[in-house]
Amino acid sequence: MDFKKQNGLVPAIIQDDETRQVLMLGYMNEEALKITRQLGRVTFFSRSRSRLWTKGESSGNFLQVVSIQEDCDQDTLLVRVNPVGPVCHTGSDTCFNEDNDASVFFLDTLGKIIKSRHEGMEEGSYTASLFRKGLNKIAQKVGEEAVEVVIEAKDDNMDLFLNESADLLFHLLVLLEAKGTNINEVVNVLRKRHR
Repeated sequence: MDFKKQNGLVPAIIQDDETRQVLMLGYMNEEALKITRQLGRVTFFSRSRSRLWTKGESSGNFLQVVSIQEDCDQDTLLVRVNPVGPVCHTGSDTCFNEDNDASVFFLDTLGKIIKSRHEGMEEGSYTASLFRKGLNKIAQKVGEEAVEVVIEAKDDNMDLFLNESADLLFHLLVLLEAKGTNINEVVNVLRKRHR
């Protein structure tokens, strides 16, 4: 990192790893970056207090580090995190007063977990057991779950309907992985259709 450009500080954009929502902007000096990497919790340099502070040290709303990336000029950081509680001192999800709820991005996270189960083929993993059974059984399971969604859609039990819908989405993600693709490629098809 080039800490010399801005008097020893670089901006650190904090982004939720799951939702991709920008949560806040802070500043780090070399020591804050080192401590952030060591602790796995975001630590900033406070310009107003002229000292280091770990986000959440008084509130308990820590920012657990997932990854840290430098930009192309090496003078800005993108820190992906898993926030523990609201990020802003006002109690808001973000310092921009936005909700941090983009639940649909969890499908991408789940797809990555499914991929790791496929690559690892761990014993005792339900997902790995599906891959061991092969493509035909996975496709059959998607069909079964789709029928169950249709059946539950005709009844008035929203809880059962949502659970069967979740089962269908999960097994579809497994099928996509088995076919060597992922949910993002399906979304790209939808985007093209939308134009």
